[in-house]
Amino acid sequence: MNAITDPLCPVAPRFARLLLTGAAGGLGQVLRQRLKPYCQTLRLSDIAPMAAAGAGEEVVQADLADAAAVTALLEGVDAVVHFGGISIETPWDPILQANIVGAKNLYEAARIHGARRIVFASSNHVVGMYGQHEVLDVKATPRPDGFYGLSKAFGENLSRLYFDRHGIETACLRIGSCTPEPTDRRMLSTWLSHDDLERLVMACLRAPVLGHTIVYGCSDNASTWWDNRGASHVGYRPQDSSEPWRAAIEARQPHIDLSDPTQRLQGGRFVTIPPQA
Repeated sequence: MNAITDPLCPVAPRFARLLLTGAAGGLGQVLRQRLKPYCQTLRLSDIAPMAAAGAGEEVVQADLADAAAVTALLEGVDAVVHFGGISIETPWDPILQANIVGAKNLYEAARIHGARRIVFASSNHVVGMYGQHEVLDVKATPRPDGFYGLSKAFGENLSRLYFDRHGIETACLRIGSCTPEPTDRRMLSTWLSHDDLERLVMACLRAPVLGHTIVYGCSDNASTWWDNRGASHVGYRPQDSSEPWRAAIEARQPHIDLSDPTQRLQGGRFVTIPPQA
């Protein structure tokens, strides 16, 4: 569905202009349709080509590593949903440019133009080296599982700096596995439905007071590694669960091999990808 109709998340527009970065990416394309009811104008940006602007849309192709382009991109923006950047483990330089230089450029542009709230797509890979037997709260110390997770830990710290120094509120979403449905045992704990992604983003945009907040991006799964009680002021109320897929997944994967770090650690396959120069 294109718009959540939960009482906690009414669809009446609130923002004059909302910016979505990473609009050509997988989750960016999901959010492009779902954010439109919540704003008068949705500004869409990515380094990659995007579909032509529809009603109530603006399309701006921009490289996050280009400070001047990002500064222009933020002009007239009320709030930002920042899903731009590299979303997988890659060699260092692309991550440096997109996720570190790019994040700095975005926050500095927000400061210049007075945008007061950012929803930042962080990642569960910020804490990927914790064991799957552990339950982490929102104050868990980062333990990244690679360069990608490291870059997202930088983004969380950067957003903290810009909140403490400049008052820009940020929700750092440590997103789990946001897919149409869970497909393996790990996703029974990490799954985030597309509907719950929308609920999460809009709760962060609309919370009366957000501050600087870390929120784990997962649905209401029966088994979980993450505790969001420290972010209860955001008002995120997931409605979906991985439980309907449990029997089929466990039939395909009946055993857990604790000698395999991809099954023992929260980061899954990311924990075994070697660093790339």
